[in-house]
Amino acid sequence: MGLLDRRIGLLFVVFVALLLMALSRAAYLGTIKSGTLKADAATQQVSTVPVPAVRGAISDADGTELAVSETADDVTADPFLIKDPATVAGHLAPLLGLSQAKVLADVSERRGFVYLAYDLPTAQAKAIIALDVPGISLIPQITRNYPLNSLASQVIGWVGDEDQGLSGIEYRYNSILAGRAGERRVVSDAFGQPISIDDVHSAVAGKAIQLTLNSALQAEVEQVLAGVGATYSPKGATAIVMNPNTGAILALANWPGVDGNDISGASPQDLEDRAVEFNYEPGSTFKVVAVAGALQDGKITPNTEFDIPPYLQVYNRQIRDAEPHGDLTYTVAQILQYSSNIGADEIAMNKLGPQRFDYWVNRFGFGTPTGVDLPGEEPGVVPPYSKWSGTTIATLPFGQGLEVTPIQIATAYAAIANGGILRTPHIVESIGGKPVPVPRGHRIISAHVASEMRVMLRGVYADGGTASGAAIPGWDLGGKTGTANVVVDGQYSHSAYIASFVGFVPARKPQLEVMVMVDEPQGSIYGGAVAAPAFAQIVGSAVPYLGINPCCQAVASSLVQP
Repeated sequence: MGLLDRRIGLLFVVFVALLLMALSRAAYLGTIKSGTLKADAATQQVSTVPVPAVRGAISDADGTELAVSETADDVTADPFLIKDPATVAGHLAPLLGLSQAKVLADVSERRGFVYLAYDLPTAQAKAIIALDVPGISLIPQITRNYPLNSLASQVIGWVGDEDQGLSGIEYRYNSILAGRAGERRVVSDAFGQPISIDDVHSAVAGKAIQLTLNSALQAEVEQVLAGVGATYSPKGATAIVMNPNTGAILALANWPGVDGNDISGASPQDLEDRAVEFNYEPGSTFKVVAVAGALQDGKITPNTEFDIPPYLQVYNRQIRDAEPHGDLTYTVAQILQYSSNIGADEIAMNKLGPQRFDYWVNRFGFGTPTGVDLPGEEPGVVPPYSKWSGTTIATLPFGQGLEVTPIQIATAYAAIANGGILRTPHIVESIGGKPVPVPRGHRIISAHVASEMRVMLRGVYADGGTASGAAIPGWDLGGKTGTANVVVDGQYSHSAYIASFVGFVPARKPQLEVMVMVDEPQGSIYGGAVAAPAFAQIVGSAVPYLGINPCCQAVASSLVQP
């Protein structure tokens, strides 16, 4: 019996030891390791899924949607949890719009996660979930869509894969449009199927933005630019339609156009909004600065006469007009009508002087951004007075030796059109249904000088004027042509030019302004031949659509006040 007792005692000791080890392990797991084990269990059974916010819509002045967001889902599979891949593929393929063979290959993968579809419309996604297939899950997404495709695409912009605005209004107002993402808590069973879904934080939709653009007018302007593109094959073109009295942009078009739903084939230049990003030498459209400044300073009147020689020698530069001529006498009005470079120089050099002319360049806002509510605005390039050479005063007055943007030219001419007030142009009308305050303008020339300028700018449409071929019989139009050499490799090209035109209607009291800029047209180079006809086509569409009387606008109350 002694041997048997020893064996029983030994077994008892081993049993007690094993029990103590088990109790120790349980105590260790229940106390010291409890937090880690709970976290592991939570990560295996509980997941947190971000719920993207619906991005705010962008619409035009009439409420037409230009950019909208729609809910969608990515469909995923865990092949290890799918017991009958062939049957599952047969059910899923029609709902995914894919072949059964493709789906079968995906759900038969020997890995734990695979995407079956991206951005599936919500209705289709719900039908898939209704199948209740273990291993099939959805990841909520938001898709951005541009219903009118290329309409104003460079203005509206587009978003990236993470629903972040990359350009245009989408970029400039991304924080407002994006809203705030939510958070969803999903508890899954051992097979990976959700058994409870709770929204921890609800997503907050982004605010809607309404623009001042008019979609119908925008489409007309884009069609006109497409015609310019087809006829002259330029590198690009842009047009701005503005209410000069408020600074509201009614249309802003760029050619070539870009489909906002698919920008993959567009070049970097095509993606630019040239109206605010393109710097160019303005040519003769800049002559209004010297004329308006000298009028305001009391140095000239519209009838002041100047002797215009065949050329003007300034140091090593010979300044000539576009067309050769002998000795002439032009009034100030004729200098604008016939776009005389020599005449503009005579006014700037002999009536204003270099320092005062520099003052007026800055007074009209050149060299600084206009402040328009669009991203990427360039300030232009204006040489500071301290760095002028002896010939700078001989080139700047007719728009050579500095760079501007189309929006700067449009803004400067709007001040002439509205009675002398330089206003910040704007394209956003309201955010979240609340009107955006319009910045107050400031007076740069008197109402009387602005009126004198408008009368003289009618002259470009008269016989012999630089835009006489673009006149509309019976319409009261005013404006200015521009033709400027492009700088290539540090030298002015004799084959590459910028053609432009900016004008308004009716000239007596303008209600509409249009600026057209064409970059390196082929076949014809002059602003009067290339850009002025495009201006006429645009105002021809806009005037009746907006209900403007283009012939005679009665002067009602006082001129525009700041």
